[in-house]
Amino acid sequence: MTREPEDASGKTNQPKEPPSLKAAAIRMLARRDYGRAELAQRLSRSGATAVEVEAVLDEMAALGFLSDARFAESLVRQKQGRYAKRAIAHTLKERGLDRETAEAALSALETIDEADEALALWKKRFGAPPQDERERNRQLRFLLSRGYSTAVAFKVMKIVQSEG
Repeated sequence: MTREPEDASGKTNQPKEPPSLKAAAIRMLARRDYGRAELAQRLSRSGATAVEVEAVLDEMAALGFLSDARFAESLVRQKQGRYAKRAIAHTLKERGLDRETAEAALSALETIDEADEALALWKKRFGAPPQDERERNRQLRFLLSRGYSTAVAFKVMKIVQSEG
């Protein structure tokens, strides 16, 4: 009878088996919500076949652990107030969510006035009107980088300069 070599903790030095695909999916979903397409992409990196990945995704969805609608709503809530609606829509598309799911999640933003939201974001970030043209352009670029249209960004700058 041969004995397995032991390490300092008294455990045998047998190679550990990688976690199952299902365990990996549960571990990822325990950390944060994922969309189906994004989770499929991450699970397929482990070398599993597309059929195995789809079976695990179907099981996770049946158990209620995976929901594109919940993921989309969570992403919209997370980005609301910091990004414009069109930037959030772009993020949803990048994450592999279908058009209907994205539109349903974005419907929560229908009642929000983008100019008011952009002004609140500007106040939080800058708080004081620009002192020169260079600073004004920097503030405009900030709003544009957050997905606000040029018209909304200029409207905010007009409001800011009239108040200041």
